[in-house]
Amino acid sequence: MAPRIVLIGAGSSVFGYNSVLDASNIEALNGCNLVLHDIDKEKLKRMGTLAERITRETGSGIEMEWIAEREDALMGADFVVLSIAVDRMNRWKTDWEIPFKHGIKQVIGENGGPGGLFHTMRNIPPVLAICADMEDLCPDALLLNYTNPVPRLCLAIDRYTDIAAVGLCHEVEGQLKRLSKLIGIPRSLLDGVSAGLNHFSWFKHLRLTDGEDAYSLLDQGLEGVERGFQPLCRAMYQKFGLYPSTDDNHLGEYLAYAWQACPDKDRGFNWIDRIEAEGERNWQRINKITHGEEHLDVKGKLSGEKAMPIVAGVVSNSRYHELQTNLPNEGQIPNLLEGAIVETPAFVDGSGVHPIQVGELPEGLAALCNIQILIQELAVEAAVQGDRDLALQAVLADPVVHDLEAGKKAFNELMQAHADLLPQFTESV
Repeated sequence: MAPRIVLIGAGSSVFGYNSVLDASNIEALNGCNLVLHDIDKEKLKRMGTLAERITRETGSGIEMEWIAEREDALMGADFVVLSIAVDRMNRWKTDWEIPFKHGIKQVIGENGGPGGLFHTMRNIPPVLAICADMEDLCPDALLLNYTNPVPRLCLAIDRYTDIAAVGLCHEVEGQLKRLSKLIGIPRSLLDGVSAGLNHFSWFKHLRLTDGEDAYSLLDQGLEGVERGFQPLCRAMYQKFGLYPSTDDNHLGEYLAYAWQACPDKDRGFNWIDRIEAEGERNWQRINKITHGEEHLDVKGKLSGEKAMPIVAGVVSNSRYHELQTNLPNEGQIPNLLEGAIVETPAFVDGSGVHPIQVGELPEGLAALCNIQILIQELAVEAAVQGDRDLALQAVLADPVVHDLEAGKKAFNELMQAHADLLPQFTESV
């Protein structure tokens, strides 16, 4: 029986388009039932119209639907792929701007720091509500979550629902592409084993596909590279012995000294505005395609995202190998706290996604990760319980927050700024 795959947040010009593109070009998903859902009905209609064209042009035989009511969309789903954000760019700017006003220099304020906390607390209620619907309508479905902050949301799902979930990202693949270019070899010849937390991870092994160690090649590449190439990643490599498997500005979300190290173009509003502009360009392209002003070239193309290959791996029982998955720690990384959402490779078969044990991280890196795991626990419990005291503790425990009074002021202002999306905090702010 063909699987029913539901995309929640499908009105996104990136997530929706990439997911439809991949499903339409992966043979194992030919003939599947692909359901698009979004609370923005206009964007849902535009993406649904484009999705129908993509499935026709690829000849995938996909049964395409777009459904505005979430309960109707989820009914009988086998897989649910989630990427949601309410008023994303405006809220993100606020998450960065208010702490900065008080001297708290977050690199981007999306997943760590005060911004990461409020991003967590805004997203956990709607994510848990989606999971509650899944428990009623498709309890055996696998949830693949792209919504940030990935480990915090996956921890909330693991603790407070009965839904099987895996967190996804493409950072490791992106870093392998950057490093293969630096080394001067095709990406297809470079392989890595990444371990840590999402956006806070390192290559335990970096090899060529013939088994040769590639760290020596990386060292040679770094000798002549321009100073602006990943200065934070390079500094961490020099001090801790493994090269990060993510870029500077994501890595820097969790480090007190990252602001000074990260390039100006990759931090603050310079980064956030660039992301917003890219999203707008994507919609302009989609509008041109929809109106016949730009050719739709999709047959045989893949986006590089991971959700649909994983779904196909389950459907076809392929034992597909995935570079990075976020799942509860059951020994994958023994010196990180048990039960934390850790990021490691996995293999995929007909029974689901199975994390691979990769061994311990160096003690210094494990210490950095375990600090973040404890902060994530505070953030999740504060978000679920609506506990202001725990939420403030999460801010004041964060290495990015350098000053007690600044942390308290930023916290109070952010609580007020986002009160409309924090229903779990019933106390007036």
